[in-house]
Amino acid sequence: MSERGLAIAFALATACFWGVYGPTLGFARTPLKIADGGWSAFKPYVFIGIAYLVWGCLGGMLAMKYLGDSFAFSGAHKPAAIWGFIAGSLGAFGALTLTFAMMNAKGNAGLVMPIVFGGAVSVTAITNLVIMKGSAHTNPMMWVGMLLVAIGIVLVAKNTPHAAPGKPAAKPAAAAIGGPAATEKH
Repeated sequence: MSERGLAIAFALATACFWGVYGPTLGFARTPLKIADGGWSAFKPYVFIGIAYLVWGCLGGMLAMKYLGDSFAFSGAHKPAAIWGFIAGSLGAFGALTLTFAMMNAKGNAGLVMPIVFGGAVSVTAITNLVIMKGSAHTNPMMWVGMLLVAIGIVLVAKNTPHAAPGKPAAKPAAAAIGGPAATEKH
């Protein structure tokens, strides 16, 4: 497969992973308030961070070893550390704001994810324009494409079927009949 073909294949894989990320994050929410035994939207976020750390570091180091890269991050390799940290921070902030979005949308990934990904495409285009400081010709079709993306976001978000909200978990039997769990203080 050509490099371009591999790039497209990996981009499609990323779209698949991130496409199920939002609905999966919806499963991490609780139908109960914290006072009733539920949890905040940020309890799962902690494990999102742990997963990023484990898979990011492990995957990165395995790929570096496979490609014959060094594990040096100083001198000429310092930009990899600096820009990698900045990119990782932006990704983590994106996951944080996605968690806020999913929390406020009551886990409705069908509303949130089209906005996230449609918006990301446009932000990428604008970021590239800013980085290039007007040195590149901007095809007017890019703006048409951004308008079509905005229309697509609305159409997809409005017409995506939404899963039924989760049902509250049953209270433990001991708590329901006044057993030890009902009087226990935390």
